[in-house]
Amino acid sequence: MKNQIASFILTCFLVSACSAPTEEKSNTEPSNSHSYSSDYKKPAFANDQRAEKIKGIEAELKVLMEEYGKENHIPGIAYGIVVDDNLVLSDAVGFMNLENQVPATTNTDFRIASMTKSFTAMAIMKLRDEGKLALNDPVSDYIPEMANITYMTKDAPVIDIENLLTMTAGFPEDNPWGDRQLDETNQMLLDMISEGITFSNVPSFQYEYSNTGFAMLGYIVSQVSGKPYQEYIKEEFLKPLGMNQTYWEVDDVPAEQLAIGYRWEDEEWKLEPMLHDGSFGAMGGLITTIEDFSNYVSFHLSAWPPRNEDEVGPLKRSSLREMQTPQFPRLNNNAKNYRDEPCPIVSGYGFGLGIYQNCEGQKWVSHGGALPGFGSNYVFYPEYGIGIMAFCNLTYTTPWPLQKIQQLLFDKLELQPRTLHVSNILASRKKQVQESFLKGENALEEDIFSENFFLDQSKEHRIKEINDALNEIGTVQSVSEITPQNQLRGTFRIHGELKDIIIYFTLSPMKDAKIQQLLFAVVEKENQ
Repeated sequence: MKNQIASFILTCFLVSACSAPTEEKSNTEPSNSHSYSSDYKKPAFANDQRAEKIKGIEAELKVLMEEYGKENHIPGIAYGIVVDDNLVLSDAVGFMNLENQVPATTNTDFRIASMTKSFTAMAIMKLRDEGKLALNDPVSDYIPEMANITYMTKDAPVIDIENLLTMTAGFPEDNPWGDRQLDETNQMLLDMISEGITFSNVPSFQYEYSNTGFAMLGYIVSQVSGKPYQEYIKEEFLKPLGMNQTYWEVDDVPAEQLAIGYRWEDEEWKLEPMLHDGSFGAMGGLITTIEDFSNYVSFHLSAWPPRNEDEVGPLKRSSLREMQTPQFPRLNNNAKNYRDEPCPIVSGYGFGLGIYQNCEGQKWVSHGGALPGFGSNYVFYPEYGIGIMAFCNLTYTTPWPLQKIQQLLFDKLELQPRTLHVSNILASRKKQVQESFLKGENALEEDIFSENFFLDQSKEHRIKEINDALNEIGTVQSVSEITPQNQLRGTFRIHGELKDIIIYFTLSPMKDAKIQQLLFAVVEKENQ
């Protein structure tokens, strides 16, 4: 019994994320007039030195990028790291233009391809929050041509907007083909739909990456907003975020800022034609700089943690977090971590973003981009408040040695996530549990237990188990502070002369939250 309890407690203690609640979705703008707790304390960093630590690896990181670029025949790479809302480290290696030997900089404009998709998703979310559309609206409400498509099966659900956002419309993976459609017209998209779409899956059945779906979302943004998609993104997001050197059309970029795209073929670099913007721009058309894009990454990070502060960005924090919630999650049991050690990963696609959580509980959000002449990627860690990004000008190329960068951040620098504050009610109940537990024969007398507590296990049996545990650990020497798992549950230790007791408890949902469950186990002493 003790082994079972200990296993349960340690599982709750170490893997509390397994039971974390997900954000609820809403099809219309949620009210901002609801009441909330003024006592809530948001998670925070202990002894925060993230920025200083990251600045300290600047030289080492540049060597990594130079070596990686040389090994992979990449003409130029620009990269940066943000901490909260600050670009604390940024640099570039190589050339943005090989013919003229123009060095790449953090103000060089690179096409970021599919990293554009989250901007499209953000536009949909903003229109949803304004009550102008719903995520479960059929796509045919906005693209009438979709009403006449032939589905794969009789029982197939009608494709809705959320299917497009989450890559679950049943469309086939279309990267090679889609990349060459970037400059096509809206009429081409509508004609293609009218002629019929070939499905690879039934809608809402499984994830499959689709550029076509995001081209449709761009068209929906135009129809609902009454503005061309590109103009809407510029006015609603690029300008408010200070992304003034970000463009859609390659001809609009100042020549001295524009990275030229190349491919490596036959042991030499060859120019790639610069693709123009069009109806498929919503899936991959943006051209931007590290300086500009860092503002966007910081905006995503600003959604965390949930808190009582006023909204300041172009999209609500809760909607950003909704974008970063995985749908149709998948388990990669053969995955490895950045140390090349076995570490299964659960992943899923949210709204224009990929979300991952590994066997160690670390979560990150990311997206890559690849088009002829360019490769890009960004990753941000919501619980750490940091984001990393890199752009390069070589066809379909990963722009960085990501695993080595992760080793620098999390092994060498030992960056840590935010920690939870102990809520007032949890602190109060912990004190009461501690005092009650140590009374031995007179334990559990207080009125702090919910009505189920002694129905689940008799008071006499519980007191006997408590006394047995106290006898086993010897004289009590100290009691630790509580480690919260959320606002209403946590663990703490009673340190004995011979052994320790780990105590886990969780509170009920009533206004006067009481203890509904209390588990404990005798364990070997820990180093104090």
